[in-house]
Amino acid sequence: MTNSILNSSEPHQPVPGTPPNHQQLGPAFRELCDVVAKLRSPTGCPWDREQTLASIKPFTLEETYELLEAIDSNDDVAIAEELGDVLLQVVLDSQIAADEGRFELTQVVQGLTRKMIARHPHVFGDQVAETASDVSQHWERVKQQEKQRTSIFDGLPADLPALAKAARVSGKAARVGYDFPSREMLFDKLREELEELAVELHPDGPPSAVPASVNAPVQPDPPPFDDERQQRIESELGDVLFVIANIARRWHINPEEALRASNRKFERRVRYIEQCLQEQQRTLRDATLTEMEAFYQEGKRRERDAK
Repeated sequence: MTNSILNSSEPHQPVPGTPPNHQQLGPAFRELCDVVAKLRSPTGCPWDREQTLASIKPFTLEETYELLEAIDSNDDVAIAEELGDVLLQVVLDSQIAADEGRFELTQVVQGLTRKMIARHPHVFGDQVAETASDVSQHWERVKQQEKQRTSIFDGLPADLPALAKAARVSGKAARVGYDFPSREMLFDKLREELEELAVELHPDGPPSAVPASVNAPVQPDPPPFDDERQQRIESELGDVLFVIANIARRWHINPEEALRASNRKFERRVRYIEQCLQEQQRTLRDATLTEMEAFYQEGKRRERDAK
């Protein structure tokens, strides 16, 4: 059950588009800004005083990932808390910049407000957008004008996770018509890239025999390849992942979220194996692959039956 921050004893029917209570928000936000400023003051916190925009970057990234995890948990209390931590990063970064004479939080807020109005001419102006695709076109056009960009890829964050960036890069190209006419064609492309990867991995042809039994011992990994071959393999594997990101995009799936979900699923099921073995006073190292796979499938069935 979702852990909600609202009082469940009182009926609450939210009205979309209703702004927060300004009388409550104003003092609360001012107090937050005052607290952060105090932490940065000569009589404040030594750790906060030492921070710079560069040193605070890892914490900003960490808080963002913790917010994503909270959203996945569907726990309102956790989501609200993590949103607060992300907001703290914005306020703290802005206070650091103000202390260095660069800019202030007011400029950040005002700039964001102007940008949101300018990029939604169908809401705040006289243009029309009837679909989400129309909105995206408005957004990209205004961004091009604002930033004076010369490439469709200008403005993409360099540090985006690679799988997410692959979807964004191919999506940018698709908006100007550079895309497979049919999304089904991507599966032909995937098979092509997999074959090219297989050739690099097994230049003399695939192994003559692959153990079919789950009881077969795990084969040791081969020694590292020479640098040139390793680069070719990485290139081909990268092409496979790029096509997969394209498939996700064409089927309206966020590949980063899909992979995160699969990571959680695999971890959850292996934890189930650990739990089952602990009940037998054993560990993973004590179990055979056959036993572990049986517990894995049992956990999978339990998840399916619980839905």
